[in-house]
Amino acid sequence: MSARTILITGASSGIGRATAELFLEAGWRVGLLARRAHALDEVAAGRAAALALPADVTAAAAVELAFDRFTEWAGRIDVLFNNAGMFGPQTTIDEVAPEEWARVLEVNVSGMFLCARAAFARMRAQDPQGGRIINNGSLSAHSPRPGSICYTTTKHAVTGLTKTLSLDGRAFDIACGQIDIGNARTPLVEELAARARAAGGPVQPTMGVDDAARSVLHMATMPPGANVQFLTVLATKMPYVGRG
Repeated sequence: MSARTILITGASSGIGRATAELFLEAGWRVGLLARRAHALDEVAAGRAAALALPADVTAAAAVELAFDRFTEWAGRIDVLFNNAGMFGPQTTIDEVAPEEWARVLEVNVSGMFLCARAAFARMRAQDPQGGRIINNGSLSAHSPRPGSICYTTTKHAVTGLTKTLSLDGRAFDIACGQIDIGNARTPLVEELAARARAAGGPVQPTMGVDDAARSVLHMATMPPGANVQFLTVLATKMPYVGRG
């Protein structure tokens, strides 16, 4: 296949969907992985270069099957955008139920591990060998929001995953980088803004999901000899650095 290939997790909405649509417009062959088959079908409708792959990233067998289907269809996997994730309860640690903690950990850490594992194995085995894994981290790995104990902890783990994949991938021409996105207008950010308005508090500046998608495309199109290790893209006026 002459077109480059990417598999995107969490592709049914938000940043994942915007990224999938941008890569399709750019001429890539795109695998769309998420749990909601109907939402994936909406993205893939009428697009021969898109393949819907309904699967739960926390189910190891389902992940392996989805990656097998993608590589059989596309011929190889050049890039994984490891994007699927969830925020979890927004409260202090004493009010987080153990099962809520476990679910966020399962999706944000185990899900990313399973997808990176599947991509790494296929990139290592394919000819020519190699590829690129882009993990969706978060500003919360550096500067967390209050009441984000589950999400923030898992995003610190994603940074560790990124660094280790970068080292382990060198021998096989597999690059790994991380994008940390701040206040793209996803359903989660819109919900946080609605809560802030309802409480009479300040609403933080936001940016479009397309801005995040373009940053992923930049990372994905780097030549094999170059890698964006960490990229931070955020709404210009959001309170991230300094005192806000």
